[in-house]
Amino acid sequence: MFRRLTLVLVLVLSAAVAAATTSRDADSAAQGSSATRMQFGFYDDAQVLGNTTWAFNQLRLLRAGVVRTTLDWGTVARRRPVRPTDPGDPAYNWTAVDRMVDEADKKGIRVILAIYGTPRWAGPARNRIPRRVTDLRSFANAAARRYSGTYTVKEQENELERTLPAVRSWLAWNEPNNPVFLRPQWKLVARKWRVQAAYDYAKICSAIYAGVKSTRLAGQKVACGATGPRGNDAPRSSRPSTSPLVFMSSLRRAGVKRMDAYAHHPYYGHRSEKPATVSRSKKAVTMGNIGVLIKQINRLWGRKTRLWVTEYGYQTNPPDRLFGVSYRNQALYMKQAVAMARKTRRIDMFVWFLIRDEGRLSGWQSGVVTRRGARKPAYRTFQTFAR
Repeated sequence: MFRRLTLVLVLVLSAAVAAATTSRDADSAAQGSSATRMQFGFYDDAQVLGNTTWAFNQLRLLRAGVVRTTLDWGTVARRRPVRPTDPGDPAYNWTAVDRMVDEADKKGIRVILAIYGTPRWAGPARNRIPRRVTDLRSFANAAARRYSGTYTVKEQENELERTLPAVRSWLAWNEPNNPVFLRPQWKLVARKWRVQAAYDYAKICSAIYAGVKSTRLAGQKVACGATGPRGNDAPRSSRPSTSPLVFMSSLRRAGVKRMDAYAHHPYYGHRSEKPATVSRSKKAVTMGNIGVLIKQINRLWGRKTRLWVTEYGYQTNPPDRLFGVSYRNQALYMKQAVAMARKTRRIDMFVWFLIRDEGRLSGWQSGVVTRRGARKPAYRTFQTFAR
């Protein structure tokens, strides 16, 4: 009798342990699946920062999971802070960013903050490396502390303190292989042309990475790169730029060894190109040859480094007759590009540019909403695969 009872107890305990293990494994699998599940969102500073309530109402209707927003260093810090790592320093004005982060939190949308723009007091121009990269590192640290999920603020003296929402996704600069966003691109060093932008960007990337990570908050991800799709690699030209693959190699030589993800903007080059079209130029990396970029990431930073598409889109005709495609094709190409991104199993994030068309024709008309507020077919297409 005693032996039989002992055997029953052993079997019961074994079953319980097995059930607990199975449950724990299932939870881990679910968490792993959630961690690698591709998220979809938008990048549209004009609407998100300038028309915040409307923008987030649209993002909720679109079922967007993420929103990329520029954290403009020069706008937040118009003068040099006395305590640069203190987000409460009087030199900082976070008002617009706070409001945006609050709205995102209310709508359950994850925020990606892209730090960009050297202030006048820190360097010669917005698209130049700061004279002291420690200033950039301090700013990144202050931003990560402010949006840690534990930082409290009080709007007015008679109001209660409130805790600002957390931000865990960060992006270093924007298209550093494009002279619009970082200059100079090339420089003669010992009578040889060097990709100076990559060497300057190495310091920018490292400063932002170190500033954010020094807070030691769980779940923080910092992406570097954010490269544009093309470059001419012509240092003597009137507008020198750098092709993404050349830029990446130079970035690794410049000393960048760590990043959580590499970001890229695989735009089409001509309105006749579909997402699967491979560009004739070997200097371009679009969705059609995104596998080449992934191989480069593997070689330079390893297979664990993820890939974020932090900007992509197709302009429409109307109104853009030069670069635009039809409304129908915009929706179709969006669907095709997302399918291609999912197939790679490496892309964690796919961000569309824009929510709403820009007003000026020289700008971008890649929104899912026209300037007058009408929804394009791509609006519904986005809803079908988001979240």
